[in-house]
Amino acid sequence: MTRPIVILDRDGVINQDSENYIKSPEEWVAIPGSLKAIALLHQNQFRVFIATNQSGIARGLYSEQTLMQIHEKMSYQIKAAGGDIEGIMYCPHHPDDNCLCRKPKPGMLEKIAGYGDIRDRPFVGDSPTDIEAARSANCKPILVLTGSGSQTALSVAPTVERYPDLLAFAEHLVATRLD
Repeated sequence: MTRPIVILDRDGVINQDSENYIKSPEEWVAIPGSLKAIALLHQNQFRVFIATNQSGIARGLYSEQTLMQIHEKMSYQIKAAGGDIEGIMYCPHHPDDNCLCRKPKPGMLEKIAGYGDIRDRPFVGDSPTDIEAARSANCKPILVLTGSGSQTALSVAPTVERYPDLLAFAEHLVATRLD
């Protein structure tokens, strides 16, 4: 049996988001239940990847080295909770750069597809760009109402599955897993 992939956005899904960006490991704070959710997915044989826009690098707000330190803190806390992240893809570009990796374009998701089938696999996000990227990469868009998700819910089709948070989604996925 192949282990299915689940893709997560980072800011607003796993950790608290900020309109001023998450610029240091100290500013990275997990959303209650998100670490448990990733552990639940991992322990139930899901391969968890992250796809995150990080234009704060291009804006000069933090360096790639700082981003790595943020991700080290996140990974440490996820492992301490019993979870694991198989890969983290990030776009360091400015929105005006017109790169192929920045969501809503599917570049990061296509890179994850190099690790296994992502067709119809969940991509969990809190923004319209997450939903659009999921659709562009033939993933299944999932909306969580954390971060900007409650606002996004007002503008996306009611057919997009939505959950109060990442833990509610993970519990549902594990309970209804149809491989």
